[in-house]
Amino acid sequence: MPNNKSAIKRMIQARKRAARNRAQRSRLKTAIKKVLNAQDGAQATQLFRETEALLDRLASRRIIHPNKAARQKARLARRVLALGGTP
Repeated sequence: MPNNKSAIKRMIQARKRAARNRAQRSRLKTAIKKVLNAQDGAQATQLFRETEALLDRLASRRIIHPNKAARQKARLARRVLALGGTP
């Protein structure tokens, strides 16, 4: 347990940030699953665009690593193309 006020405050802030980041990562995973489970190309394209924006946003905030975002976007784009959509 922290012994001084600033350490206590940092601990509280870290817990809040961790919870916020965890929620954002969970939201991202759900969005990726929706793209992967899309039935047709048009639906996949729309979901991919939303997911791509979310990936970019989380990478710019360093919630996920930028290389991970790029890798996931590339893999999702390939899946969307396979469904007949346009990434």
